[in-house]
Amino acid sequence: MSPVNILCLKWGTRYGPHYVNMLYRGVGRNLSRPFRFFCCTDDASGLDAGVEIIPFPANPGVKRGWPDILVKLAVLQDGFGGLQGPTLFLDLDVAITGAIDCFFDYKPGEFCIIHNWVNWRKALMGRRPEVGNSSVFRFEAGQSNDAYETFLREMPRAEDRKIFNTEQAFLTYALGNPQWWPDEWVKSYKWNCRPTFPLNLFRVPQLPEGCRILVFHGRPDPDEAIHGYPGRKLHHRTLPAPWIADYWKL
Repeated sequence: MSPVNILCLKWGTRYGPHYVNMLYRGVGRNLSRPFRFFCCTDDASGLDAGVEIIPFPANPGVKRGWPDILVKLAVLQDGFGGLQGPTLFLDLDVAITGAIDCFFDYKPGEFCIIHNWVNWRKALMGRRPEVGNSSVFRFEAGQSNDAYETFLREMPRAEDRKIFNTEQAFLTYALGNPQWWPDEWVKSYKWNCRPTFPLNLFRVPQLPEGCRILVFHGRPDPDEAIHGYPGRKLHHRTLPAPWIADYWKL
């Protein structure tokens, strides 16, 4: 069996090399097939020997500065890092909580991404926009250049937050018809683990059944969630969740 690809991005100072190493080792514990693990970064110091480095790409013309989160569009271009074949992109602020072979078996050849979470009140009203969340997505490296070409053609629109409020909104648009992961596979710590206020002040967050990848988008980060997070407002507060350390570890 040919190895599949795992890809992550690291730049700046918020996430140190241990985030990459924890992700790399978490994948190794939960993926049964051969894989290659790639990190696209501007600083490869401190990374495990098994992590293959892709140099951070040059700015394709983004006006608001570089590096920028729009680099997620750049990974789709033909020839990026020499990648070929099925490639699972993972943000650094995730914890692998179960077997992830299914992310390569599901709808092979299609672009698959999280159906972005929304506030539970909006969900009850049926207002879940058709927008992906780019924390976990799979693409065919070498066959996804159309989305990158759309990005190059429409870069001013991609940068305009009045048109696309996030990079993942533009990514969803550029892809045209992405496929959503099954909801139970990827969960949000904020929306699916943290109890609703005021219960968050008394109950420890719990891992949802069937979750394979837990996403810590925004705050808290995994290390903050383990020890408890005060938040800026009471409804953002979370009690310590030491069980996260069973998954987010070296």
